Amino acid sequence: MDHLLKLRALQDETGGFQTFIPLAFHPENTALDHLPVTTGLTDIRQVAVSRLLLDNFPHIKAYWQMLTAKIAQIALRFGADDLDGTVVEEKIYHDAGATTPQGMTRKELCRLITEAGRIPVERDTLYKAVTRTEDSFTVAV
Repeated sequence: MDHLLKLRALQDETGGFQTFIPLAFHPENTALDHLPVTTGLTDIRQVAVSRLLLDNFPHIKAYWQMLTAKIAQIALRFGADDLDGTVVEEKIYHDAGATTPQGMTRKELCRLITEAGRIPVERDTLYKAVTRTEDSFTVAV
């Protein structure tokens, strides 16, 4: 909570954050490997509390590579409004022993979002909507 309150105060002061990414605790292959990993319930609670407390952050991300695709999907109903994209190969978390897939296709990502009752929107780094055709793409300004 102290960390979230400090982030909230800093965001009030600077407005510099676009998104908050609550990361699941993954102690495997670290000096903290004697501690338990978080549960899906704990991860969802963290997303929900983050959304409530960090109401001055435009976006809360559910990082599916750490949470699992199913927990990230549920997190979309508990305060997250962003799933990480079609990552081709995530290394940091997987080098520590993660067993989630390292990548996800656009089609799979859209399916997860739709099944969660949300509308998939492709976006750029600044959260501007991207519209694609077979030959081109347009970024909303």
